[in-house]
Amino acid sequence: MYLLLLTILVFLGINIIGETLKHFFESHRIVHAEQIRDKIRGYYEAFLVVAPIIMMTTTLKLFQKWVEDNRQISELKNLTFLMEINELKNQINPHFLFNMLNNVKALIRKDPEIATVVIMKLSEFLRYQLYENNEEKTSVSSEIKFLSNFLDLEKIRQENLNVSIDSGVDSRILNSTYIPPNLFTTFVENAIKHSVNVQGDPTFVHVNISIKEKQLYFICRNSVDPNYIVSDKKFAGLGLPNIKRRLELLYGKMCTLDINFTNTEYTVSLIIPI
Repeated sequence: MYLLLLTILVFLGINIIGETLKHFFESHRIVHAEQIRDKIRGYYEAFLVVAPIIMMTTTLKLFQKWVEDNRQISELKNLTFLMEINELKNQINPHFLFNMLNNVKALIRKDPEIATVVIMKLSEFLRYQLYENNEEKTSVSSEIKFLSNFLDLEKIRQENLNVSIDSGVDSRILNSTYIPPNLFTTFVENAIKHSVNVQGDPTFVHVNISIKEKQLYFICRNSVDPNYIVSDKKFAGLGLPNIKRRLELLYGKMCTLDINFTNTEYTVSLIIPI
C-alpha cells in the first residue's frame, strides 16, 4: 500500500510539474513528430530521477522511526520490570501473606467452607502474580478474575469494605481479548488504599469493565472519607506516574485516562484500543 501510494504521488507530482512547465513555456517548446513517445519516455526518466530520492529520504525516516521504537520498547521493558518489582513488594510480601494466613486460621475455626474458598482465591492470586504476570499479554477474563480475587481478599481484611466487579461482556469475548497483564492493578490498589474511613463507616470499591467498538472501557470508583484528607502527592503515589508512562508507551495517543475526585468519591476512567 505504501509503495502504491508512493508511485501515485510521484506520478501526480511529475504531471503537476509538467503541466506547470507547459503552461509557462509552451511558446518555447520544440514540437517533435513522435511527441507521444517522447512524453512517455519523459515520464520514465523523471520517475527514475525522483524515485531514488524519495526512497532514500523514506529509508532515513524509517530508520529514525526504528531507532525511536527500539528506545521506547527498551524503556517499556525496564518500566514494566520496575512495576512488577513494586507490585510484588506491595502485594506478595510477608505482611500481606501473614494477614491472610491469620484470617484463614480464624476462618477455619469459625467457618471451614469459607476458609477453603479463601485459600483457593489466595492460591489463584499467587499463581497469577508468579506465572501469568510474566507473559506479554493475558486475557481480559484472567485479569478480571485476578482483580476479583484481590478485592475479595481485601474484603476479608476490611469487613466494612464493599467491592464489586461488573462486566456485561460475553465470556467468549473476554477470553479471546488480550491486554498487557496488571494494567488495572495500580488503579484498584489506590482505590483500596484511599477508601479508608476513619470512623469505620462502610466503604466501597466498584470496578466496571466493558468492550465496545474495539475499545475496552475500565472504570474504577471508590469512596473517600471527607474527614480523611490525603494530599495530592500521596494520593497519586508512585504507581500512577508509572502506569501513565506505561500506557503512553503501549498505546501512545490511542488511549484516554481521566481521573476525577470529589470529597466523597474518586473515579478513574480508562479507554484503550484492543
